[in-house]
Amino acid sequence: MNRRNFVSATLASGLVTFIPVHLLEARSAQSKVHGFSDDLMNDNDIIPAPDDPALWEEWRTALQSWRKRKQSQLKYDGTSYLSDPFRWVSSDFSCCFIMICDSDFYDNPTNAYRINDLIKRGKDEYGGYDSVVLWQAYPRIGLDDRNQFDFYREMPHGLPGIKEVTEQFHKAGIKVFIDYNPWDKGTRREGKTDIELLIGLLRSIDADGIFLDTMKDAPGFREKLDSVKEGIVLEGEIALPLEHIQTHHMSWAQWFSDSKVPGVYRNKWFERRHMQHAIDRWNSDKTPQLQTAWMNGSGMLIWENVFGQWLGWCERDKSIYRAMYSIQHQFSSLFSADGWKPLSEESYVSGVYISSWTGEDITLRTLVNRNDSIAEGLLFKFKAGEEMKFFDLISGEQLIEEIENDMVSVRGRIEKKGIGCFLEIRASKIDSQFNTFLAGQKRLLLHSSDNTSIPFKNILVTSSKDHAEQKTIPKDMVQVPGISAKLTVEYNFREPGGYGNIQDHLILSEKHKLHSICNIERKAEINKFAIDITPVTNRQFMEFINDSGYSPRIKENFLKHWVNGKIPSGKENHPVVYIDPYDARAYAKWAGKRLTTEEEWQFAAQGFKALEYPWGNAMEPGRCNQNLTGETTSVYAFPNGASPFGCLDMCGNTWELTANEYSDGRTRFAMLKGGSCYKAEGSEWYFNGGPQKNNFIAKMLLIWPGLDRCATVGFRCAIDL
Repeated sequence: MNRRNFVSATLASGLVTFIPVHLLEARSAQSKVHGFSDDLMNDNDIIPAPDDPALWEEWRTALQSWRKRKQSQLKYDGTSYLSDPFRWVSSDFSCCFIMICDSDFYDNPTNAYRINDLIKRGKDEYGGYDSVVLWQAYPRIGLDDRNQFDFYREMPHGLPGIKEVTEQFHKAGIKVFIDYNPWDKGTRREGKTDIELLIGLLRSIDADGIFLDTMKDAPGFREKLDSVKEGIVLEGEIALPLEHIQTHHMSWAQWFSDSKVPGVYRNKWFERRHMQHAIDRWNSDKTPQLQTAWMNGSGMLIWENVFGQWLGWCERDKSIYRAMYSIQHQFSSLFSADGWKPLSEESYVSGVYISSWTGEDITLRTLVNRNDSIAEGLLFKFKAGEEMKFFDLISGEQLIEEIENDMVSVRGRIEKKGIGCFLEIRASKIDSQFNTFLAGQKRLLLHSSDNTSIPFKNILVTSSKDHAEQKTIPKDMVQVPGISAKLTVEYNFREPGGYGNIQDHLILSEKHKLHSICNIERKAEINKFAIDITPVTNRQFMEFINDSGYSPRIKENFLKHWVNGKIPSGKENHPVVYIDPYDARAYAKWAGKRLTTEEEWQFAAQGFKALEYPWGNAMEPGRCNQNLTGETTSVYAFPNGASPFGCLDMCGNTWELTANEYSDGRTRFAMLKGGSCYKAEGSEWYFNGGPQKNNFIAKMLLIWPGLDRCATVGFRCAIDL
């Protein structure tokens, strides 16, 4: 028996079945007629690959022919990708989706942005970020009439502060995208078109792109954006049509479903320099997106804080991406050139797939293991070139050049659901920069365990029970008896969820419930207490300021509705608004009270009969403020709307802050009760508005005092008895 010589390689991550060599060699070289039609290419975001390796060559030929025909049909020349301002696109592999309410972005205690810390964490955990999306408005937008652009303008230090944020990212080589919500038509209007407002924002903060929320393209934007500066990129959430690849240089690959044998991104195949970012936001296992991006030389979206629900990556997926990211950047020119050959070799191990990327004097092979156990043994063979050196780029190790009959045989190990990378390069092309890259790869540690991400738990961070009991009931309060019961709570099943984490409330498994009303039961142990008859009014809050001299640490939008520090005439008995939780707690402490808990508020409103509204089980005229334009009324305007215990104005005038504040360590939120007299119309994505039932809760993500102070949010107090 002839001795075989192997290249020994330890690659990175796969259920392994070995295919006997004689079966591989016996396969017919002649492909079956398969019919890879243009419809197959045109209609699939990922063009599927055939299971049978005997059909791969025919499939690749069909791919090449389709690409040539389609580019001719669309008169596509790709010139926009060649211009210097857009050259960054093809190496923008890692995009981080940042919620501006995330404590990684803005630190509330110090009132400072944490950009350098955020960049460092991205480098340590993911290898680095190439771009970021600054997401601002949803799910808070619609709580009052502020529009999507106001959420940028009213961040700490205004637009100049956001420009400084952009400059910090730019210094680190990171591009910045702003978000555009086309559905935002029902909030404050400014007498300008959305594109005019976007252009103004781009100029103010020197951003590099626009993320098109819920959109696949915005064809009317390109010419207007080029007048601002060249190189502003449009990236849509929905799969991008081919005819707009010339003007939209990036697109999300969101919820794309790959074939068993790795397929190719249609848009990336059509234009190799087009960047697609793979994302499946609610899935804690990132393996499918990582593998498809790896086999397509494309990017990933790093999105951990999903609209206020934490879904971080597990250590295994992070480690795989760190290896991917460094290789993609080192060889970015290969991944955006025409030397891409999908399924270039057939592996000797079932479930392992290989694609190659060839340039001058260099070929890089990407490997994925689709299986749930380790792949070991002979992985593949290829014909060796002269004066070539061989490297495992996952481990950073050079491989021993053992060749037989001009064929290199690669034997190695790939962890389950993992990746591998094998490089052949002409010896004369190896330089100090390449050796530095290899040294960096050697320091990377791959985690083989497939543990899923553990969500941060929402915990109570602010207690309501920190004041002494009182024996007498102040004249502006009513007594409510104690009760031990289960309270039914309703909420709108929006993406930020309710009290729990995303693991408790997976959108993926309950997608049909999105934007529908859901019920949960909460056990309530309520001791006897007294509650304010009305929400705190402007007059009462003025008394607090005059007596205490209170002035908030952060003053933006504090009592914004007052004029020169005075209550507007006729609004003395309207509920005080434009306060944040810190302001409300300061008032309560001064008054010898505290804020009401959610359970106390609900019981005080619904009584023992669990009424739907304070006055009964149906919405009735004359019982509450049903104006939806944001005009508040006196807290005494609707005496017929009193609750069973005599509380007034518990429905429809302003939302009321409750005592408990929650946090998962990255996002803070409070629950609101009662509804308000404002409702943004025209989109289901808006925050709930209008009068609400007694048991309804709305989750308010807390951003910073300037935005947390709203025209529609007030509060009332309680005491323990």
